[in-house]
Amino acid sequence: MSDEIPVIRLHTKNGELVARDGLVLSFFIHRNHEDVAHAIWRALQIYLRAIPPQSLGWYGSDEGDMVPLDDEGWEHNRKQILERSWGTAWIVELFENAGGGGSYQFEYHGRRIDEPSWPTPQNPATSVAFTFPTEYLVTHGPEHFRTLALEIARELPFSFGYASPAIISSSGAWFSLRKQVQEVLQRYLGLDLPRLGETSRNIGTQARGAYWLTFLGQPLLGQLGGRETVERQLDLPGVSVQSLDEERILVTLGERPEALDTERQSIPLPYREMTRVLEPFLFYEEEVTGLPWDPISLRLRNRRLGE
Repeated sequence: MSDEIPVIRLHTKNGELVARDGLVLSFFIHRNHEDVAHAIWRALQIYLRAIPPQSLGWYGSDEGDMVPLDDEGWEHNRKQILERSWGTAWIVELFENAGGGGSYQFEYHGRRIDEPSWPTPQNPATSVAFTFPTEYLVTHGPEHFRTLALEIARELPFSFGYASPAIISSSGAWFSLRKQVQEVLQRYLGLDLPRLGETSRNIGTQARGAYWLTFLGQPLLGQLGGRETVERQLDLPGVSVQSLDEERILVTLGERPEALDTERQSIPLPYREMTRVLEPFLFYEEEVTGLPWDPISLRLRNRRLGE
């Protein structure tokens, strides 16, 4: 199991851990915050029950500070998700620790997607992400993780979602080591670099790419021709298509997640075919602010698995 996802520990010169290997489970929802707030809260409770107690110990305050996640902090974040009615964005960030290298994180960006004040050409989506250390997968196995991902997904009216091996780093702390991050991502094409806030500002109803677990809902699934069309196009060994309901499906590429080490293997056919199916709706215009790529390089990175 541990061979598929490399051990990654990126430290600053003074020894601070700012990024590490893990898994991310993300969803993008074409709904306003107030329409999904309670579903987001239920999904968070599922996540909390699945991870070790007290795994989340800090949160990002409205002023941008890291604050201990005590009872008062939980109440603040509960109100932020369930009770605050004003504004155009709802941001909740919960972390394992106050530094950049924590394994367990929860991040939510609620939007009013039809808000006329959004600057053009932004096309926002409400989004949520849950992260795990690779050790969680090693301990519990890929089928347990997939079952947990499905349990969380069933709460959410997503348009697109995915689970993937990833470089985990809180609040963009990886930026100080962006050259090392780029080197890792260039070698391991299956690794994701979650940037939920930036991605959710523009992804709309598009897909971010092909992943081990790829969740397709409305309106994206309809644009792809529906379940039967997707299933027919992905009739390959090792690929499964499972319905959550009439509006949502999960496509699983293989029994377990892979980092796709370019020094050891070519891109597996299921990933290439999944990229081909999603190609007309792939999200290419992700913001490059803070990334170790220019816009052209990022576009190539986002369609890397279709080569």
